[in-house]
Amino acid sequence: MDQPITHPVGLSIVVPVYRGADTVGQLVAALSALKPEGGIEIILVNDGSPDNSGDVCRQLAATATVPLIYIEHARNFGEHNAVMTGLRHARGAYVINMDDDLQNPPEEVIKLYDHARLGDWDVVYTRYEKKEHEGWRNLGSQFANKVADWLLDKPKGLYLSSFRCMSALVVREVTKYRGPYPYIDGLIMQVTQRIDSIVVAHYPRAVGRSNYTMTRLIRLWMNLATNFSVAPLRMAVFAGAGMGVLGLLLAVFVFIEALTGDTPSGWASSMMMMLLLSGVQFMILGVLGEYVGRAFLSANGKPQGVVRQVLPPRIEGNQS
Repeated sequence: MDQPITHPVGLSIVVPVYRGADTVGQLVAALSALKPEGGIEIILVNDGSPDNSGDVCRQLAATATVPLIYIEHARNFGEHNAVMTGLRHARGAYVINMDDDLQNPPEEVIKLYDHARLGDWDVVYTRYEKKEHEGWRNLGSQFANKVADWLLDKPKGLYLSSFRCMSALVVREVTKYRGPYPYIDGLIMQVTQRIDSIVVAHYPRAVGRSNYTMTRLIRLWMNLATNFSVAPLRMAVFAGAGMGVLGLLLAVFVFIEALTGDTPSGWASSMMMMLLLSGVQFMILGVLGEYVGRAFLSANGKPQGVVRQVLPPRIEGNQS
């Protein structure tokens, strides 16, 4: 008979840090004051931040009043890669990941944790009463969630926020993925459908501007589309089939027109068809190239993340 798995703490908090020197200290102080069932640990992952976030995090590790693990990436690998590194070091029965910018209120952590723990949910996402992001960022998030509705096997209307709580079971399965392009929500949907969501507050950014640019968001969408779905390939097939049907109809039209006698020169229609067909062909080649390129980089061992330094917790023990 299998023995039940025990965990040193009830809740692990994974925080990817990038340009967070001005806010991560406040976040750690607020999280350290929490008293979740089973105790808490904090995991800070410095994802190659160009500011002095590393020095701040090391100081926090030296003075922490709760178990705090500091991990430093050798370079910037991206938010999802940093979270994956943090998840591999998490020891809690449940793991929450949240941003370092204080837009995710620390006081909502216990609410999120208890909802997952008492409801026996594998994953609990948060959705916001009002999102305090810039307008273009909100539109980008809405677009990404609509795309995810189509590409991923997820509950319709579920908002995929980065402030989420996962059980140790889900964390264990998600971290088995070693590819260089992780998309955590896509991995979650492959593991479980025991998913719920709750409403939480969302605060304006305390300091600075969002680290997410349009380029970063597009890369995230590409990870979603090409790593966890073959839908783009199917779209390419449908586009090719559609153009084939259109070509057949035009061939019939040209044949009938030739029989009637007065055949026009047809230069404009020919150019239109050439441009249309060329555009579709290049689109299909681009989709195939993206899949092949990612497969090539994965086969060549492109790393998901390279850890330069790990500072283990200075103190141990149940903090509840």
